[in-house]
Amino acid sequence: MQILKRVQKVPGGLIVIPLFIAAIINTVFPQALKIGGITSAVMSSAGTMTFIGCNLMCVGAQINPRGVVESLKRGAVLAAAKFFAGFVPAYIVTKMFGVNGFLGITPLMLMAAVTSINSGIFLGLMPSIGDEYDTGAQSLLGLTTGPFFTLIGLGAAGAAAFNPIALIASIGTMLIGFVLGNLDNDIRKFLAPGIGFTLPFIGFCLGAGLNILSIFKGGATGIILAVLVIILSLLFLVPADKFILRRPGYAAVANCSSGGSAVAVPAIIAQVTPSLAHQVPAATTAIAASAVITAITTPLLTNLAVKLWGSGKTASETKEKGEN
Repeated sequence: MQILKRVQKVPGGLIVIPLFIAAIINTVFPQALKIGGITSAVMSSAGTMTFIGCNLMCVGAQINPRGVVESLKRGAVLAAAKFFAGFVPAYIVTKMFGVNGFLGITPLMLMAAVTSINSGIFLGLMPSIGDEYDTGAQSLLGLTTGPFFTLIGLGAAGAAAFNPIALIASIGTMLIGFVLGNLDNDIRKFLAPGIGFTLPFIGFCLGAGLNILSIFKGGATGIILAVLVIILSLLFLVPADKFILRRPGYAAVANCSSGGSAVAVPAIIAQVTPSLAHQVPAATTAIAASAVITAITTPLLTNLAVKLWGSGKTASETKEKGEN
């Protein structure tokens, strides 16, 4: 039936589709996933943090600080710009409107959606438009995956209590994966498939705690959030790429997306800051919508950027001509 291939064709499908299926089941048959035993442990909201922890360990193992200086420089600048793209507006919203935000857009949504990237899209685009250093930049751009940036940003903005122990606890498995993956490359390779394998379980467990009606109610918020992700990312990343890195700008545009993994971030934040727990359902659905929308728009915008500013290949050719 090729179910998996069809799911993978949907942007963020591995996490979004299971989320919607579970939300429908939870809305129509709310007791079906709460029968106890192994079923509830794996297929209810009770399993959310376990699968997220496993996913973060696998993600951490893939972050490799070793690499050429140019790749690390590009990754560091773009990752920093992505952080500030979410932090600055989140800080402003917190100071002006408080933690509950404005027009349904909260600091939690901004930090989680704007600071994350869809690394699959970035890595998929770079072989055809980038140069040999662009793909390596993902080693530091990988820091946008998970709750790290969101926790730091919300704490600095005053939208959440900053607890160093809670921060370490929330990313502890990622740190373990990082250490193991860099101590043994075989461990890195062994854990790599776990990133994709755990996504459907994370999506399903998150959806098991949602009501499908709330997802449709959050549709407009998700669209607004997606637009903000694109605009804010462009405003911060393009100048950083062009004026700091002296690059054409295509890599910046390729990062104007929300990562599918960001859908799980509100649930993690609620563990650290229980006062934000009431925001989790709305934030989760809005970020899921943003992940789907930006997954569609980012490749289109990146191709437009290449037409306007050139690609990594044309930049390399221009540099070689100048040296000759």
